[in-house]
Amino acid sequence: MPVITAPHDFNEDDLYVDLMPTLGRPLFLKCEGFNFAGSIKVKAATEMVESAERRGVLTADSILVESSSGNLGVALSVIAASKGYTFVCVTDSRCNLTTRLMMEALGAHVIVVSDAGDSNLLAARLNTVRGLCASDPRYTWLSQYTNPDNWKAHYHRTAPAIAQAFPRIDVLFVGVGTTGTLMGCARYFRTWNRPVRIVAVDTAGSAIFGDRPGRRMIPGLGMSMRPPLLDQGYVDEVVRVEEPDTIRTCQTMATRGFLFGGSTGTVVSGATDWLDAHDEEDLTCVAISPDLGERYLDTVYQSNWVRALYGADALDTDAVGQPPEFARSAPRQQMV
Repeated sequence: MPVITAPHDFNEDDLYVDLMPTLGRPLFLKCEGFNFAGSIKVKAATEMVESAERRGVLTADSILVESSSGNLGVALSVIAASKGYTFVCVTDSRCNLTTRLMMEALGAHVIVVSDAGDSNLLAARLNTVRGLCASDPRYTWLSQYTNPDNWKAHYHRTAPAIAQAFPRIDVLFVGVGTTGTLMGCARYFRTWNRPVRIVAVDTAGSAIFGDRPGRRMIPGLGMSMRPPLLDQGYVDEVVRVEEPDTIRTCQTMATRGFLFGGSTGTVVSGATDWLDAHDEEDLTCVAISPDLGERYLDTVYQSNWVRALYGADALDTDAVGQPPEFARSAPRQQMV
């Protein structure tokens, strides 16, 4: 029975979902959302904060500041509240309302950048952070985009947990944003005792692997620039996923009782596309699920939001062919 004194001391690291009954593909999903921050970002946040403390960069008088589209902001809000730091999160208009409210409930100050085009939102966020740091020396920017402690968290924790659970792993699917999870896991498995194919899953409209940046409405994965942490030499393949496919995958899993976040839907959609294109038998495949779905109830799981942005075709159908909004709103039959 775990007994903790700080929220970041707990993370369920050994939970996997066998997606064969749900999706008909041989894929195990590592669930990283079962902690007090609700996502895999609690690992990177903890590593970056505690490293900064050890180096004397972060002191009792410091004001933590970070740019985040959501999950890292929540994780830093949890840790800042636990350790007594003031935290300022600079986010943008794509950040889910629930996520913003969570950060504020935990005591964080949230600045929303919304006066730039989609492809420039990250630049606007970073400029805002730089302005804050220039205005007051107490501001301490952890910089998840350039901080090596971001990937080290997954080198030391996430990848070894996967290796222990699946010593015969063949393929690992990792969603990409800052590429911290990708690079930590890829570096670990490069020295593993058997070859492991590292497949990066990106979202359409992302510029991480050299594509032209475009519209992205689901926060979490993708970036409008090449991440400084990325070393593409560790990546075997890249799969790109359109956002309507992300939504359909999320909704399909929800019909089986698994409510996952948009980042997870992207990773699983990319993994199933890869498996469909690679007709290889007896592969042990693992995908990393960054978060759960509660923060996406007003977006990915909201029919009007989906229709307005992507059209009705983005809505999945359930097991009996009904649109999910009909199936979920139909009156329950009383038991007699």
